[in-house]
Amino acid sequence: MGPLAVTQLLALISLTVAMDNGLLKTPPMGWMAWERFRCDIDCKDDPENCIREDLFRDMADRLVEDGWKELGYEYVIIDDCWMSMLRDEHGRLQPDPFRFPGGIAKLARYIHDRGLKLGIYADMGTHTCMGFPGTTLDTINIDAQTFASWGVDYLKFDGCSSNPIEQMLGYPLMSKALNATGRPMAYSCSWPVYVGGLPPKVNYSLLGDICHLWRNYVDIQDSWDSVQGIVEWFSNNQDDLQPAAGPGRWNDPDMLIIGNFGLSVDQARAQMALWAIMAAPLIMSNDLRNLDNSARFILQNKVAVAINQDSMGIQGRRLLQEKNHIEVYWRPLSHSASALVFLSRRTDMPSLYHTSLAKLKYDTGNYEAYDVFTGSTVTGLNATTQFTLSINPSGVVMWYINLRMTATKSYFCTLWRIL
Repeated sequence: MGPLAVTQLLALISLTVAMDNGLLKTPPMGWMAWERFRCDIDCKDDPENCIREDLFRDMADRLVEDGWKELGYEYVIIDDCWMSMLRDEHGRLQPDPFRFPGGIAKLARYIHDRGLKLGIYADMGTHTCMGFPGTTLDTINIDAQTFASWGVDYLKFDGCSSNPIEQMLGYPLMSKALNATGRPMAYSCSWPVYVGGLPPKVNYSLLGDICHLWRNYVDIQDSWDSVQGIVEWFSNNQDDLQPAAGPGRWNDPDMLIIGNFGLSVDQARAQMALWAIMAAPLIMSNDLRNLDNSARFILQNKVAVAINQDSMGIQGRRLLQEKNHIEVYWRPLSHSASALVFLSRRTDMPSLYHTSLAKLKYDTGNYEAYDVFTGSTVTGLNATTQFTLSINPSGVVMWYINLRMTATKSYFCTLWRIL
């Protein structure tokens, strides 16, 4: 098929696709298996950590019983390695019968009975990234119908073992197929990451019409270097990426790794703060059965979650990179509020940062700030007030800022709605 024919076919597909089914008006929140549990299928010697239905039941129980669901963490998402190596006699994907003896439909009922939603993984290509059966162009419809019949609520559609033309055709076709099932399903596309993540190779206008969210960049790993690399790439390319995001269409810098092995407490706060500023999906990949209190407090911080879930859906931006390795990030919020994150890229000692809101482009006025991670408040700020922050190495200070109206209680009323 020549380039012109592909372009014409893609245009025809895009005219029939609109993924505006009312889902994900704010970034999705939940839990996903991949970063923490990978493709562990050794259920004989490692039953607690292998990819099997008990793992997802356990995480669903934890989301409900440990306070996650009430904060908005509602998706339980299966990643790669859930499948049998063969499709069934009708050509349908099927779960591994030993690791998922009850089947996906039964697991979905278990999750739905707890007021949660089930996500699943497939791959645009001959094989998944870990070598399980992929979804080729001729199986897109049957796979979408299969997922709908099981009660799936969210599809992560990866792109290993496929070429750019197959991706160009397959991602819109899967959107159309999901719509045709009549079951509302959130649709996460990995398409951009396979073609470099940036225009002109990525058409974000088209992507926003067919997908609810998309992976732009490489997989996150359990390290501060990985988090920093992702933040740097998104910030360096924010002029292309930030306008693409909004209600029902989100850039996805990948999973929250808070509570695993690679981040200090300060670095964990930094990831939570920066993902909130970026209006990123809050999809945890950790072991909720063995989460320490510091990780729980960060991930369950109501103000950080509320900033992430702000109804305006405007992705934030990096404002400044200072010579002393301090960076400042900003996001506008509803009710004339905003959020600021002061990030230290130093690794040796705390930094003192001197600034004012006027230097950060705030208009004249009186402001009050709430420190998201300490719970303290800063009052009596006007735009020109000089203030000094102490920022731990590879840590953050995160402020929720409100413009103070004539009634002094207005700030606290806004914050009360969050808390």
